[in-house]
Amino acid sequence: MKKLTTLLFAMIIGIVFANAQGGPIGKGGKQLNAGVGFSGWGIPVYVGMDFGVHPDFTLGFEFNYRSYDDNLDKHDYKHTIWGFFGNGNYHFNKILSIPSPWDVYAGLNVGFYHWSYDNDWHDDWDKGSRSSGLGLGLQLGARYYFGNLGINLEFGGGTASGGKIGITYKF
Repeated sequence: MKKLTTLLFAMIIGIVFANAQGGPIGKGGKQLNAGVGFSGWGIPVYVGMDFGVHPDFTLGFEFNYRSYDDNLDKHDYKHTIWGFFGNGNYHFNKILSIPSPWDVYAGLNVGFYHWSYDNDWHDDWDKGSRSSGLGLGLQLGARYYFGNLGINLEFGGGTASGGKIGITYKF
C-alpha cells in the first residue's frame, strides 16, 4: 500500500510539472491564482483567474476577503472586508528579454469592495457601520514557474491590499 501511495503521489507531481514552460500564459492561456495578502487591516485571502488575450497581455478577476478585530477607546470592533476586482496586466518578458521560468508584469485593477464592522456598544445609533464603493489600484508582480505550478509575489496599492504572495496554476 505504501508503494502504491508513493507511486500515485509521484504521478500527480509529474502531471503538475510536465509539459509546461514558464513565462506569461500567452494568448488563449489561463491561470488560477490563490494566496494571502499583507495589509494594515487584517490578512486578506484571495482567489482569481487570468486569461491571455494577447501574447503580452492578460485580463482577469479576483475575489478577496479579510476579517480582523480591533480595540479602540475600550470598545471591540469586528471588521469584515471583501472585494471583487477585474485586472489587466502587461507582461514584460518579451520586451525586457526576461528568461522563461519568470513572468514579470504590471497593471491596473478596478472593482467593488464592501467594508463593515460591528462593535460591542449597546447604543443603537452606532452599533455598526457599512461602507461600499469603487476600488482602484495598481500592481507590480513576478511569478516563478516550476512547470505548470508557480509562486507569485505582487505589490500594489488600492483597496485590495498592499501586496500578496501565493501560487499560480497554469492550464
